[in-house]
Amino acid sequence: MAIPVSAATFRRIMNLWPPLLFSSIKIEKLAPDYSYCRVALRERPWNRNINRSHYGGSLFSMTDPFYALLLMGKLGRGYRVWDKSADIDFIKPGKGRLTAEFIIDADTIRQVRQATADGSKYLPKFVVEVKDGRGDVVCRLTRVLYVRKVFAGKDQKAA
Repeated sequence: MAIPVSAATFRRIMNLWPPLLFSSIKIEKLAPDYSYCRVALRERPWNRNINRSHYGGSLFSMTDPFYALLLMGKLGRGYRVWDKSADIDFIKPGKGRLTAEFIIDADTIRQVRQATADGSKYLPKFVVEVKDGRGDVVCRLTRVLYVRKVFAGKDQKAA
């Protein structure tokens, strides 16, 4: 599935998507070629935990769809891309405005295309750090994606 609109339009649409909007998560930057994305999480009374720091689920949510979306944008039609698994390592309490940056480089795209050329599934792993306003790492997430080339509108092999 390719993303059928420009990156600028897609960013505006995603910023209105209720799971992001109501969690105070905003895409601040999305490269026109889908190679880079910066996301911010603003601290609000409804996304704080009992310790007055960011709720862990908000930290997890702010990283949820972005590597999959970037890969969809980079690969275009003919690929199935899903989040497969993720884990989070909380390092310190997150307070104030938090950010996460996502980068998909040319080598990654080459590896994905090569690994999936025959219809095989590929499970690339990405690590993203959520940082506070001072640049300190609040948490580190490891996300594993499921990627498969789709032939004639169907998966060639079962997942």
